Amino acid sequence: MALEPGHGTAPKLWQTSRFAIDLGRPQVMGIVNATPDSFSDGGQHAALSTALQHAENLLRQGADILDIGGESTRPGAQPLPLAEERQRVLPLLRAALQWGVPISLDTYKPELMREALDLGLDIINDVWALRQADAAQVVAAHPRCGVVLMHMQGEPQTMQSQPMQGAVTPHVLRFLEQRTQVLRALGVHSSRIVWDAGTGFGKTVEQNFELLAHTPALVQRGHAVLAGWSRKSALGAVTGLPVEQRMVPSVAAALLAVERGARIVRVHDVADTVAALKIWHATHFVAAYAG
Repeated sequence: MALEPGHGTAPKLWQTSRFAIDLGRPQVMGIVNATPDSFSDGGQHAALSTALQHAENLLRQGADILDIGGESTRPGAQPLPLAEERQRVLPLLRAALQWGVPISLDTYKPELMREALDLGLDIINDVWALRQADAAQVVAAHPRCGVVLMHMQGEPQTMQSQPMQGAVTPHVLRFLEQRTQVLRALGVHSSRIVWDAGTGFGKTVEQNFELLAHTPALVQRGHAVLAGWSRKSALGAVTGLPVEQRMVPSVAAALLAVERGARIVRVHDVADTVAALKIWHATHFVAAYAG
């Protein structure tokens, strides 16, 4: 049985529509951007055929979960009309849902959430943490779907021009607890809820790394934590590398997050992350056996 928030230990299972995902080992969520303008791989997988091929490749590389998105939320991104987002993601979802793996949809639109859940979608991944009208109710109306609540300061158009001020960790904790309380009041069990601190969403470089260092503070609140560091600008600020050369720092950040208690890492570079996590797992297995 998953623990309720405040028990100090993250749950061992993440309940989703079709799967109870084992969080006893870190889960790799592969990113499938069906968009022409994402910050990292915009346009590479915008066509249905190339998006499907990319998604299949991520599974072959070892992805445990696929996260499909049709609207870019990079800094400065403009909102996408619902009809266009539906056109981008629904054909991809219908195909991917036949593969027998957990499928997540990266969206904040409640109308699209409802339609995707009716198709059998497993997870809603919402950068707005279900703050759009009716979004929380859509998730609550489903008996089992998983949900990722993410912290974002401001909105994509302005978040990096007006980043948050002051100590970031207490603010993020309060926000995620408040959004969780909304869902809990609607009857959503805590085993369905995962937290994401929102790396790069309205935060300074220093604040992003503060949140990475303080990952245990999120874990101790009793929810599984997802880390989304892949190719983010904070890595570029520290290393000086352009986005297409950030695989190594992305893997390093994912490992640091896992070492501090994150159970899901959302990544572009699946094969490299899976290989690195095998080393992490072998080290922990030896340490546990020796103990």
